[in-house]
Amino acid sequence: MKLNSKIVFHLMGLLLLFNGLFMLIAAIVSGIYKDGATLGISLASITSMFIGTFLMYSTRDHKKEVKRKEGYIIVTFGWMVMSISGMLPYLFSGSIPDVTNAFFETMSGYTTTGASILDDIEAMPEGILIWRSITHWIGGMGIIVLTIAVLPLLGIGGMQLFAAEAPGPSADKLHPRITDTAKRLWYIYVGYTVAETILLKLAGMSFFDAVNHSLSTLSTGGFSTKNASLAYWNDSPLIQYIIIFFMFLAGSNFVLSYFVFKGKVQRTLKDEEFKFYSIFVLLFSIIAAFVVYYQANVEISEYHPMVFGAAESSFRHSLFQVIAVVTTTGFVSADFTSWTPFLTVFFFGLMFLGGSAGSTAGGIKVMRHLLIIKNGLLEFKRTLHLNAIIPVRYNNKTVKEHIVYNIIAFFVLYMLLFIIGALVLGAMGLDFMSAIGGAATSLGNVGPGLGSLNPLSNFNSLPTLGKWWCGFLMLAGRLELFTVLILFTPYFWKKT
Repeated sequence: MKLNSKIVFHLMGLLLLFNGLFMLIAAIVSGIYKDGATLGISLASITSMFIGTFLMYSTRDHKKEVKRKEGYIIVTFGWMVMSISGMLPYLFSGSIPDVTNAFFETMSGYTTTGASILDDIEAMPEGILIWRSITHWIGGMGIIVLTIAVLPLLGIGGMQLFAAEAPGPSADKLHPRITDTAKRLWYIYVGYTVAETILLKLAGMSFFDAVNHSLSTLSTGGFSTKNASLAYWNDSPLIQYIIIFFMFLAGSNFVLSYFVFKGKVQRTLKDEEFKFYSIFVLLFSIIAAFVVYYQANVEISEYHPMVFGAAESSFRHSLFQVIAVVTTTGFVSADFTSWTPFLTVFFFGLMFLGGSAGSTAGGIKVMRHLLIIKNGLLEFKRTLHLNAIIPVRYNNKTVKEHIVYNIIAFFVLYMLLFIIGALVLGAMGLDFMSAIGGAATSLGNVGPGLGSLNPLSNFNSLPTLGKWWCGFLMLAGRLELFTVLILFTPYFWKKT
């Protein structure tokens, strides 16, 4: 099968053009605030749009057909191209002059990881801060459209199951309604972003901070405009509760939001993944709050003051941090690694949970955990009844066997890549806690890690190779592993 390279380059050009247009927004913001970065961001925008236009024009006679091989290449290289061009505002403005650091910050943005190398975020120009948040927002919506439109066609890690629930494509062919589906999801995504911005502004945030945090929340990214992240507003519980609510929405399946707006509330409430996602968040928050209230020091300096009392403060910070980690948003209201050793291990475990399929969250996803657990429990029945055919059921429907195998394979690969990721970081000199925390948070697109990469620190201490390695883990985790790793297999490139 000959590779249709022209359509690959054509779509890369489209992405560059798209990126450049968003850079113009950042340049305008920079000009309004007169922060000194306007020229650099504008040059970055012009450069991206020029290269993008050239690529699109030179490949305009491409064959309009995307097969599986092109699909994998477009998805992976698309994220790479966006990240490389996304570095330009940092480099051209001089805000992050080092290529390695600029690449790390950009990859962390597009993959909605939220890990940063910036030591003083508040010293950054406003145009650069809004660009950081925009990279989150682009990456967050991109992954939803990718999940609905592309991954089911490529047979990626159980996404075929999600496609069956979505009002869009089937698992084996592109449905005519996919354009309408993507459009509706865009409306919901934009609507939630605007709603959160208004609520945060009314709650006391500046308009600039409200916009940035809304872009970061709905994308489950985690970039903040403050060095202390959301701990900066610890004396404003309302602001934190608003962000908690929208983090929860962002970590749920956006298609379910579509059903709610269509009046099909019962369909959302009956969805297995949504039920368990909600139960997990509430249960884990109660456990954490109980431990914080009775064992931890609830007044952790300026990062954890008591506003309405110890009970409310313990619950709010526990709920905030549980949702921030489960949805892989990574905002910080307190340093959860300083609470108790139990909670440090507890939150480390939550890094492997992830939000819902069809959300902007990273991680393994609740749906995969559910199906793995269900299949594991059914093995007991199969052991007793060797000739019985006992299928896994999800939302009262039988799950095809190959999807279950795909999900198990995904889980094994995920854990294997985590172990390799931690070993590589350990070989670079990181201590045990920092190595496992760095690998888990990068692969799961969470943001804060453990050890020297704890919630109140950043990733600037990583060696140069460590930053590139974590960038690779972010990309692999964001694109569901198979999409990236298959490019390293020799048979992928063989002509068939």
